[in-house]
Amino acid sequence: MAFDPNNGACSFEIDNETEEVILRGNCERCTKVPSIEENSICMARTIEKLAQNPKVNKIVFYQKRDYEYEFDQTRILIEIALLYNKFSRQKDDFSHENMNFIPNSPLNNQWYNEVHQILFNLLKKDPLGAYVELIRTIRREKIILEKTVLAEEANARKKYIDLLSTILSDFEKTRLIIISQPYIAGYTSENRDIYRKIFNPIIKPDFMYTKIMARYPQGGEEIDNYNIGENTEVTIFRLPNNVKTMYHMMPPEFKLSEEKYEVLDLARNILAEHKPKKSEFVDPKRMREVFYNVGKDLIEELSNYKNLKFTNDEYDELTQILVRYTVGFGLIELLLQDDEMQDISINSPLGTLPIFIVHGKYDDCETNIIPTSAEAESWASKLRMISGRPFDEADPLLDTELELPGASTRISAITAPLNPTGLAYSFRKHRERPWTLPLFIENKTIDTLSAGLLSFLIDGTRTFFICGTRSSGKSSLLSAAMIEIMRRYRIITIEDTLELPFSAMKNLGFNIVAMKVASALAKGSNEFTATDGIRSTLRLGDSSLFVGEVRSTEAIALFEAMRVGAGANVVGGTFHADNPYGVYDRCVNAIGIPKTSFKALDICVIANPIKSADGLHKKRRVTQITEIRKDWNDDPQREGGFVDLMKYNAETDKLEPTDALINGESQVLKDIAANIADFAGNWDAVWENIVLRSKIKEVLMEAYDKEKDRELLEAEFVIKCNDKMHLLVSEIKETYGSIDNEKIILEFKEWLDQAIAIRKTNKILDNG
Repeated sequence: MAFDPNNGACSFEIDNETEEVILRGNCERCTKVPSIEENSICMARTIEKLAQNPKVNKIVFYQKRDYEYEFDQTRILIEIALLYNKFSRQKDDFSHENMNFIPNSPLNNQWYNEVHQILFNLLKKDPLGAYVELIRTIRREKIILEKTVLAEEANARKKYIDLLSTILSDFEKTRLIIISQPYIAGYTSENRDIYRKIFNPIIKPDFMYTKIMARYPQGGEEIDNYNIGENTEVTIFRLPNNVKTMYHMMPPEFKLSEEKYEVLDLARNILAEHKPKKSEFVDPKRMREVFYNVGKDLIEELSNYKNLKFTNDEYDELTQILVRYTVGFGLIELLLQDDEMQDISINSPLGTLPIFIVHGKYDDCETNIIPTSAEAESWASKLRMISGRPFDEADPLLDTELELPGASTRISAITAPLNPTGLAYSFRKHRERPWTLPLFIENKTIDTLSAGLLSFLIDGTRTFFICGTRSSGKSSLLSAAMIEIMRRYRIITIEDTLELPFSAMKNLGFNIVAMKVASALAKGSNEFTATDGIRSTLRLGDSSLFVGEVRSTEAIALFEAMRVGAGANVVGGTFHADNPYGVYDRCVNAIGIPKTSFKALDICVIANPIKSADGLHKKRRVTQITEIRKDWNDDPQREGGFVDLMKYNAETDKLEPTDALINGESQVLKDIAANIADFAGNWDAVWENIVLRSKIKEVLMEAYDKEKDRELLEAEFVIKCNDKMHLLVSEIKETYGSIDNEKIILEFKEWLDQAIAIRKTNKILDNG
């Protein structure tokens, strides 16, 4: 790395100690922000350095923040620098002697000065201005030539025009001139708008590793904007002639004053001396609280030392940023706080690719955030300590969960040799509160009738899988199904990565136990396997059992549990398959479950993304609710073992009941009815109960549509509604001797109106 003091406000150095050759400019003493596109002096000095070092493939200016011009933009400037070198080598061709076109004429000096001004001054600080000046000078000379009478002068002007035209042809071969053609008309050197369209640095504050493309995408059409919290701006762009959607985030750490950047940088350097131990990561929440308190005291101390005064809100903001970039996960934390965030993908090689996300409204988006390898390595170290699981070349895959402020997420990480280009991450965001069936009704994944059917099946203690492809909403739908279980019954969950809402359900009063087992992909782990976990539940007494994801041989133990618990407790799980036969094929042919054991499964709920015709949009829908009958021997597909109770209709975009359900031909529903005195042998009573549950959900959705209060669809209120339905059924049967669904619905409506009125009153009181 060679250093060049350069006797100016900026100093430059060439860093060729990495795979990239980087021109670094130290601009700390500059009074202006370093910017090639804004500042002609900055552009001129950069081109001078590139002319000396044409192998540079990245430019980085440092001034509290790093301003990085990546390869594509650097290459444009390299071409101008090479052009400058070419003309410098040909300087003799532009000498007084060689440009003496008319002996002893003052025109020679004029032409000499014009050429030298364009090539050795204007070219460096304003190459577009040099190009435009060439065109204008040629045009002027041609006009004068037409009026020139003297042959000697005419010949001289032709030589001058030829010289300028040769220079112009060199300009026209450069990328800068080619891509500027649509904007060049009327160009003036005072207006650098064209440069702003072409050069767009990635900005990175000194205290963080992540880079961000701060400017809005050129030509992007803004289709949405909102804030995450108070200070993080999100703008969604549709890009011109491109199927991509841009998720542009501007976090608070990119909008701070220079004084705040300086304080943060000092604080981070001090805290960096403390390396958190593995024992501290056992309780990440407690560790963050400790670092927050220490960090806030440190920031206050440093600001006082520098005679800077901030408000309490400013101290809080700076401390939150500091914690994010010491013991936290940087901008990932802000992304996860977006209510619309579903998935975050970080691909290798790090430092060159942006983060990609799945957005609740706009599906797959590219972001303006570029994480670096240093940050990815930092995350890997933290995840090893938090999870207690290995993550290295011997164990190149890690699955774990993470609790962050305002968000819970499942993380999958891979590294070499499994991923030859290094670290890559996938963050799957979990909803902070449990999903509910009414929430799925609201986003049209299911309708009220299918919600009523699922509620009946769960109360009927059936065994079921929620199946689908990745990102189809399986785990979320499973958690919504769990909310339908009455809180008087015990629930046991088994997961290798905690995704089901154990803590939230516990806080809501559920009798729930969570078991964490070894990852199916872990090697040599001292954790209990999923198979051990499932078998142990059979010794824990009467309980409903839910397995977060059924992947491998643990399915054998799960089907054992289904057979043992059949008719007594609900057993459920998620499974990767996009149709009922796919479930059978994987279970029997791939995992090795006996066909007779497979019959212990009663219901397959299939959830899949439905794509639009243009391929740009998708929506999550339950596409089938299928029962598995028991009167087949070899192949359920051929022998009628799969019977759809509800099926998705693409034309109506609805899940519709089949004739088998409407006509009472469901064996599973009959089996449930056989164990309930009020339903035994009475299909109409079964159907009316399903409709009752559906109507209860419908009444709740109507109230939500009227009140626009989303809390009515959240678990806390939905549980109250479910409890009230069960209590009303019991009260009305006891009072009238039979179940009267009309009375139940009428009284439920009255109760719901009162409950909403109480909510409104409490909200007014809370707001003072």
